[in-house]
Amino acid sequence: MTTFNSIPEQIASHLLRIQAVALRPQQPFTWTSGIKSPIYCDNRLTMSYPEVRELIADSFAALIREQYPETEVIAGTATAGIPHAAWVAQKLNLPMAYVRDKAKGHGKENQIEGRIGAGQKVMVIEDLISTGGSSIKAAQAVAQAGAQPLAVLAIFSYQLDKATQAFEEAGVELQSLSNYTALMNVALREGTIQEEEMELLRSWRQDPASFGK
Repeated sequence: MTTFNSIPEQIASHLLRIQAVALRPQQPFTWTSGIKSPIYCDNRLTMSYPEVRELIADSFAALIREQYPETEVIAGTATAGIPHAAWVAQKLNLPMAYVRDKAKGHGKENQIEGRIGAGQKVMVIEDLISTGGSSIKAAQAVAQAGAQPLAVLAIFSYQLDKATQAFEEAGVELQSLSNYTALMNVALREGTIQEEEMELLRSWRQDPASFGK
């Protein structure tokens, strides 16, 4: 396997290797939203590979130590962000919670499970950023609980303009360990895709709604 120096490309290479990411420029996938896409990402598969999940947790922890040392709580998004949040919280010796997409309809009707105190600085851990809607809602739920969401950190981002705009409009900071650009570069170098397919992949990111039509 090719050796990559940067964390974005290292993680992209692992995601391709374990088939957490699949690329089909000629036979696009169909997302729930109806969008045709040449890429499908299922980062839940990383849970089954200790060396991959360890790299992800170490990378998240290093990023938090370097850029967000004031972090007091690690909050995962339900459900895919939960295990990664737990591993990161363990490495940093910090409390951990998780955020549902909506409040439960029974019991205490919690949207946040675990304890996040008023005024605490919270890091939200997500597995994947597509349009960004669910991640922004999680950060807003943290804010509504009286805490301060410092940022959303994700394993992978499709780098869609729609997501970038949504995070900017919501005033929520976003960072991802790896991204679509790194993945395309790795896929080309490793022979997963050919040069002529790169244009299809680039065109999808520029205009996902028109892809495959």
